[in-house]
Amino acid sequence: MTAITEHHVVYAGDKKINYLAAGPVNGPLILFIHGWPGTAITWKAQIDAFAALGFRAIAPDMPGYGKSTARRVVEDYSQEALVEGMMALLAGTGHHVGIWVGHDWGAGVTSSVARQHPEAVKALINLCVPYHTIELGWDGFLPLVNREIYPADEYEFGQWDYMRNWEENFEKTIQWCDQDPAGLCKAFLQRTSQPSNRFAPLGLVRKNGWLGGIPKPPAVDATGPPILPADVFDSFAADMQRTGFWPGTAYYLNHERNAEYNGKAPSGGRLKQPVLFVHALWDTVCDTKTSRLVEPMREFCSNLTEVTVEAGHWVQFEKPGYVNAALFRFIVDELPSEWPGFWDSGYTKKKLVL
Repeated sequence: MTAITEHHVVYAGDKKINYLAAGPVNGPLILFIHGWPGTAITWKAQIDAFAALGFRAIAPDMPGYGKSTARRVVEDYSQEALVEGMMALLAGTGHHVGIWVGHDWGAGVTSSVARQHPEAVKALINLCVPYHTIELGWDGFLPLVNREIYPADEYEFGQWDYMRNWEENFEKTIQWCDQDPAGLCKAFLQRTSQPSNRFAPLGLVRKNGWLGGIPKPPAVDATGPPILPADVFDSFAADMQRTGFWPGTAYYLNHERNAEYNGKAPSGGRLKQPVLFVHALWDTVCDTKTSRLVEPMREFCSNLTEVTVEAGHWVQFEKPGYVNAALFRFIVDELPSEWPGFWDSGYTKKKLVL
């Protein structure tokens, strides 16, 4: 198994991004950007797989998480500030361009990087959250809610009600989360089954509270095994215990700043690079199957590939083999020159007509 090493970059004075790396330093660069909540180690299945093939695989603790700077400053978690950190991370790897893979808020960040610095993006791969949505603030995704499931007069914010709850009740909700960060993370990371309907319980958070309004998160021993390997989960849980939920959740408090920043993207935000989007079939929050959430991506990406995996929101944890295979095929099909060894392997092909 390829060794995973730990590194960091310092930028903007005294901010730090901690990251994990594996694979040959000069191999094609692929960066894995986690969402809420998460840390670098949660990408271990992808780091191992890609490094073993000869990629240089990088996964940061995003600002607000793990060993990266986690100040209680809301502006630190705007897309503009996060992109600044990602550009520092890229420079720290010794590369100037890479394949960017993002999940959840990580997909918002990779989308922002692609919008603002297309020269740094060889290809964009987003899981669950499409390009041209969350990085644009409320207007990027709220109008795309399926109003047959969430009538506007009853569910103004649709399945995104929990996001509005962060804006209205941030400190109170953080206090609830921080009663047991490890227990809450384990409750989130349970295996998903096919939903009986497409209504997301997170559409009722302001009415009922988190997890139906229980007084505190479930204890670690109150839920089943997590979908992450035990050692990976334990490391992730320790990371969340260290920072608490405040810094990483402040990503949700910057919608207006994000809209202003990404509204000024070069080329109007249209992408020419290859883009892969992974649908999680059973994801009822980032619902890309019955809502219009994917429509802007299809309009703004000229070279788009889509694949669907039967899993919930944590698709790369539930079905790592399927997700990795989708990424491998996409790179081989769309970016063969980025496949390790392409340029020096002497690989040739001949067809003999009989």
